[in-house]
Amino acid sequence: MDTSAKEIDPKAARREKLNRLIESGVNPYPSEAHPHTPLKQIFDHCDSQCKNPGDSDDKIYAAAGRLRAIRGQGGIVFLDLADDTAKMQVVTKADTLGESQNLIDNLDIGDIIWVEGSTFRTKRGECSILPHELTLLSKSLRPLPDKWSGLKDQEVRFRQRYLDLIMNDQARDIFQKRVALIDALRTNLKEQGFMEVETPVLEHVPGGADAEPFQTHHNTLDIDLFLRISLELHLKRLLVGGFPKVFELGRVFRNEGMSKEHLQEFTMLEFYWAYADYLLLMEMVEELYAQAIVTVFGVTKLERARGETLDFTPPWPRVEYTSLLREHAGIDVITSSDEEILAAVKKHRVDSGAELGRARLIDQLYKKVVRPKLVQPQFLIDPPLVMSPLAKPHRQNPRLAERFWVLAAGSEIGNGFSELNDPLDQQKRFAEQEKLRLAGDPEAQRMDHDYVRALEYGMPPAAGFGIGIDRLLAVLINQSIRETVLFPTMRPEQGVDKT
Repeated sequence: MDTSAKEIDPKAARREKLNRLIESGVNPYPSEAHPHTPLKQIFDHCDSQCKNPGDSDDKIYAAAGRLRAIRGQGGIVFLDLADDTAKMQVVTKADTLGESQNLIDNLDIGDIIWVEGSTFRTKRGECSILPHELTLLSKSLRPLPDKWSGLKDQEVRFRQRYLDLIMNDQARDIFQKRVALIDALRTNLKEQGFMEVETPVLEHVPGGADAEPFQTHHNTLDIDLFLRISLELHLKRLLVGGFPKVFELGRVFRNEGMSKEHLQEFTMLEFYWAYADYLLLMEMVEELYAQAIVTVFGVTKLERARGETLDFTPPWPRVEYTSLLREHAGIDVITSSDEEILAAVKKHRVDSGAELGRARLIDQLYKKVVRPKLVQPQFLIDPPLVMSPLAKPHRQNPRLAERFWVLAAGSEIGNGFSELNDPLDQQKRFAEQEKLRLAGDPEAQRMDHDYVRALEYGMPPAAGFGIGIDRLLAVLINQSIRETVLFPTMRPEQGVDKT
């Protein structure tokens, strides 16, 4: 290889340093554990004890992290060390570091190191670590992106999320918020007496939502199975079994299109509450959301682009589904014929066909002409019963369902209803869904005989609710849903650099 070419190849240069370290007896990937203190804790100590430039403290700390910058050479070298809590300067001096100073020339930005030493404040006033020992824990063989231009290519960010997390503080912040949001919701439910459970991911009959499932095969039993599209039907079986308050947080899978709001694999939180109805549920849900949002963001009013603010402070407005369709689409979907609904769909240029059936056409019409207009947090209530095969008929108008969605920023971020517990009605509705599926609607629900059998033993009246965690967080932080998932599904990478 030409020497000049090698010198400008950053990966080759790093390999040379690796070889020099190995030849000098340094293990660039040691096995020993290296206990250490988070950098923020070290920084805070230095900041409180070393008030003035030149001040030092004799307390010894061990720190570990990734090198983000290297400045200087020879007797004094400045290193920027970062971990998940903070970034802090490390000042290496030949007269204090001893033999470990020999490592400095073979370090690169991106290497992971461990240092032990005291803290002091430099003449420029920066809290720093003065190490007497330095150990290389992991040699980085690929250069990080330039810190000024950063990592901006979206495909690279999603495909190499580990690199995104190294380079982008915002990415780390999103996933810390995600964890905090889940913890807040889970804690709230447990404090209200809900029991967390786990139900099967592989199902004989996918149900609980209008979605096309993924299919797989069980080799030992030689049967086809489906990845679950919802948590609902197994959780309601537990109501039959005598557990009055249950919830599950788990992955579900829907073989549908990709968009700013849709993923094929995502996290659902569903809970079911015996002896409650959708009216009581709405009161609980607005408090559940508000408390979780305050826990994560500190406020219930979240500012968005263009000066917009989403106000999640309870109580939220309750608006009628059918009234909004009359207002914005000019049609009464309760009294209109199928032909009139199809005509309205075509008028508003909704991409749907007659084979999808009345419920799906109404849903597509609503999503096109109504939902984008619903910005502030609110409950959209009482849709046509035909759209809700698992919900109870409305107690005052049986052509409607006792159902609601939580809407914010033009997105559905929650779905709940009074659960249908009449086994005869449920069997009839499943049969109607089967007809729609056979007629060409791939998202129509299927007959689940075992679930009907469970209802025949008696399920208490109940309310149930589901939250797509990924979409909820996407709305709260005003980002695409793929920003909320650590490793979103992507096409296989072409032309992978294997050097």
